[in-house]
Amino acid sequence: ETATRLTGRRRPPAPVTVVFSHGYCLAQDSWHFQRAALRGTVRAVYWDQRSHARSERGRAQRDSGATVTIDQLGRDLKAVIEAAAPEGPLVLVGHSMGGMTVMALAAHDPELVRERVAAVALVATSAGRLAEVSFGLPAAGVKAARRMLPGLLRTLGAQAELVERGRRATADLFAGLVKRYSFGSKEVDPGVARFAERLIEATPIDVVAEFYPAFVEHEKSAALPVFDGLPVLVLGGEKDLITPSSHSEAIAEALPDAELVIAPGAGHLVMLEQPELVNAHIAELLAQVGAGAGG
Repeated sequence: ETATRLTGRRRPPAPVTVVFSHGYCLAQDSWHFQRAALRGTVRAVYWDQRSHARSERGRAQRDSGATVTIDQLGRDLKAVIEAAAPEGPLVLVGHSMGGMTVMALAAHDPELVRERVAAVALVATSAGRLAEVSFGLPAAGVKAARRMLPGLLRTLGAQAELVERGRRATADLFAGLVKRYSFGSKEVDPGVARFAERLIEATPIDVVAEFYPAFVEHEKSAALPVFDGLPVLVLGGEKDLITPSSHSEAIAEALPDAELVIAPGAGHLVMLEQPELVNAHIAELLAQVGAGAGG
């Protein structure tokens, strides 16, 4: 009788798990300020996408030089969820490429989203049409870049060791590019700018090359309705040159119940540039599903 009582006892429900997916040429450390704000208040999973930071090189890339697809990243996210959060509700947070990873998961496994995802935050990301982004360049420069960049990256990727030496030699130039394309404000904290620079510099040039084609091909608008009916935060930077705020607006148009936030003056790394704003909106999202400090 005692055994029956014990085995029949209902287990408490699993806690909400927040899964953070980072962007291209970054790492889980790009969520530094969010991790600090949420520590001790919610169960969270941070992971490095394949070939980035502490994750090993993608085997298909290492063995055959294959490029990466966003669909593959969506399957990677499912594997992370199965390993680190096999049960209980999920909140999925993705920045840039990480947001595309979340969309790819929805396209690959809409049933998982319907059964387990309680809320979604899509930060400085895009559902597609990235081939049209101008990167703040004049029209002629955009055309030249689109024509030359894929081949140039392939060539550089094949000479990775030489390029890495050259990249260290041009660190000042690289720092300027990081600042221009990562942040909207010239007043960004120098320590934060150096932190972003180190994250981006840590991505080997052959990894940069093998991921780049995936963005031109990325088109996941059709997956967005999988998130219908969920609390969704869509947050972009007003001065983002990589995934312009118009791409956040397009996602919000496809999800009319989503909360759209455009961070004034912010660039692509909005979660590092304006952490208080990002943290506050993520905390609000978590409160809606009974997680975090207010849950």
